[in-house]
Amino acid sequence: MISEFDLIRRYFSRPAAHTVLGGGDDCALVQPAAGMLLAVSTDTLVSDVHFFADADPALLGWKSLAVNLSDLAAMGAQPRWATLALTVPAANESWLAAYADGLYRCAAAHDISLIGGDTTRGTLSLTLTVIGEVPYDSALRRDGARTGDAVWVSGTLGDAAFALAALQGRVEMDEADRAMLETRLHAPTPRVSLGLALRGLAHGAIDVSDGLAADLGHVLAHSHCGAVIDYALLPLSPVVRELTQHPIFDSCVLAGGDDYELCFTAPVEAEAEILAIGARLDVRLTAIGRIVAGSGLQWLDSAGRLMAATMTGYDHFAG
Repeated sequence: MISEFDLIRRYFSRPAAHTVLGGGDDCALVQPAAGMLLAVSTDTLVSDVHFFADADPALLGWKSLAVNLSDLAAMGAQPRWATLALTVPAANESWLAAYADGLYRCAAAHDISLIGGDTTRGTLSLTLTVIGEVPYDSALRRDGARTGDAVWVSGTLGDAAFALAALQGRVEMDEADRAMLETRLHAPTPRVSLGLALRGLAHGAIDVSDGLAADLGHVLAHSHCGAVIDYALLPLSPVVRELTQHPIFDSCVLAGGDDYELCFTAPVEAEAEILAIGARLDVRLTAIGRIVAGSGLQWLDSAGRLMAATMTGYDHFAG
């Protein structure tokens, strides 16, 4: 049986960049660049809560880091360092090797280094902390939205939620469509490059992890404003667009979570510049509404009438 320290050396001790001292000591040592703030975020993924116990470990390795990187993207931060607290029921070396490969593939794609962490035995749980750098006056924040701003969202909404619904037998679709949506669920793309490009342009931002309604609601609460969103403008993939009449459509698209897209606000006159960023990065960017005085989130139907939508988003302790 492999020991804890052999496990760390064998699977989680690859060379680290941007680091004075990496893993292997009591602490890692890192030095932020001059004029930079450190942006820090932690996420925990727990078996049978955030993923199925038999999930592909390589995809799980990618996702466990990607969901944290999405938080850095929402702040306009450049990823630098990560730590991993790994709890596993047993030291299964084939599982560990696949998980590590997925984790390091995501790390390499976004130039972030694993610099330490911890391992222990217990129910499968993955906790990653990521640290990024952002110039002192350039961080994107939830409290930055301004009345008159346009509200934008990247990518498409509801794909991951519909993939989960298909896996749970709540919706039927053909294998090709299901495979496409499952990629969005199991291997999300953190919009790091987009977050960096929006520095100095976007006013408020958040990543869509718990559903558009909930996450945009956080921006509105922190910014002390309201928003009016045009329901017909919500960006949908072709697969999800075919499901508009399904009973769970609104819950998936407005509150499903796991999209890991960016929702941000920006001056209306910045539209051309924002669309140019989307074209350069090959990321779909859609203006879906506007920030207004007041509070709360309102939805307009295709005729411009107010809709009675009350979606809230995912909450671990609700119900």
